[in-house]
Amino acid sequence: MRVLLVEDDKLLAEGIEVALSLDHYVVDSVDTGEHALHALENEQFDLLVLDLGLPGISGYELLTQVRNNKNMTPVLILTARDHIDDKVKGLDLGADDYLLKPFDVAELKARMRALLRRPGGDRTPELVINDLSIDPQAHRVTRASKTISLSPKEFALLHELAMHKGRILSKEQLTTLVYGWSDDPDSNSIEVHIHNLRKKIGAGIVETVRGVGYRIDTQS
Repeated sequence: MRVLLVEDDKLLAEGIEVALSLDHYVVDSVDTGEHALHALENEQFDLLVLDLGLPGISGYELLTQVRNNKNMTPVLILTARDHIDDKVKGLDLGADDYLLKPFDVAELKARMRALLRRPGGDRTPELVINDLSIDPQAHRVTRASKTISLSPKEFALLHELAMHKGRILSKEQLTTLVYGWSDDPDSNSIEVHIHNLRKKIGAGIVETVRGVGYRIDTQS
């Protein structure tokens, strides 16, 4: 699952990134509304975690523009503003949930899971390709009813390819989807993960389109 975190408190943002990465979320973090809008216009995210007190474009303004652009990515507001009017305004503008600072990380994760389970939140509760099944909530992959053990990055790579079934994804696109912006993987990391995936899940699933990228064919 890929999360866009919009938070201008650097230490808090780093702490949230570390905590979420332990649960296999890919977290991209920005500290202004302008940067968040650019990210949302050019990338796809499963969830937006949004602070309200941002420099420049406020969280309210950002939320308004996101919904005006018909972007229905689930939004969890994360803020110190505890007045009921602030909460009502955020929800009326299109936020899906509202969590006050300071907060417990366990509650943040629970609220995120709840949003992703909602219709339209977790867009793919389970992906099935012939005898291959991918369960993103349980982080489990099975083929012909046999459980396959994958590393977090291998799972993320397979999940992204399955989410975009039939579409060719370049190495650069997959690197961003699997690692986010903050990580600096080796130049051959995607090729290594593809190689390991094929060994574990077997042939006939992940196809190489030479000179372009990789895909799971619609006929798979």
